[in-house]
Amino acid sequence: MRVATFNLLHGRTPSDGLVDVDRLCEAVRALDPDILGLQEVDRDQERSHGIDQTAIAAEAMGAVAYRFVPAIDGTPGGQWTTAAHEVAPGRPAYGIALLSRHPVTEWRVIPLPALRVRSPIRTHDRRLVMVKDEPRVAVAAVVSLPSGPLTVATTHLSFVPGWNAVQLRRLVGALRAMPGPQLLTGDLNFTGPLPRTVAAWRPLVSEKTFPLIDPKVQLDHVLALGDVPAPVGAAAPRLPLSDHRAAYVDLDL
Repeated sequence: MRVATFNLLHGRTPSDGLVDVDRLCEAVRALDPDILGLQEVDRDQERSHGIDQTAIAAEAMGAVAYRFVPAIDGTPGGQWTTAAHEVAPGRPAYGIALLSRHPVTEWRVIPLPALRVRSPIRTHDRRLVMVKDEPRVAVAAVVSLPSGPLTVATTHLSFVPGWNAVQLRRLVGALRAMPGPQLLTGDLNFTGPLPRTVAAWRPLVSEKTFPLIDPKVQLDHVLALGDVPAPVGAAAPRLPLSDHRAAYVDLDL
């Protein structure tokens, strides 16, 4: 079984700035996941041609169960508010998604603590700018496998150092109430070692994922807790969109 995570950058290819539906389908098919966590996902956004990127990805991979969870009602960089668990169809939304080729018996949305003040962030040209962070959320599913239930979650944590650790602590605590074993996927936005919050979790992928060309750090992770078998393969492939590489692990379940 292949479990993957991919930050889509709302489907954009940085080299030409295009958002191409065919590239999204090509990327998902090349990744060939059985369970897929997605971050920076658009739905009904003008910049991505008004499509439902989760539904497009689900069709490309043959998912039987999937859920898009908005973090933002509106458009990042434009007018937006913190989203409720659902945003009315036709309204632009942006968030995360979890997709599975196996049936899902339970879904759970986990709101993460919001940082309500602007934070200093250093830009690529080394300037410090004050930035307002986006709302963050996680989604978890209990996946029904022949071997038994497996809880899988995905998230996109804050880029603000320290605050992402607060959010990760909240998420790990919430997952304790769900069945084991468990997998946690997503763009965790840690450029160094993961905090002690996840000391009991085992990293299943150890590959640099960002930036896309000549990656320097691993931001994108698949972590395991409980009786999850050792990986039989793992990689961080370069795909035809995004500024991140995807990360995946193959498990003999």
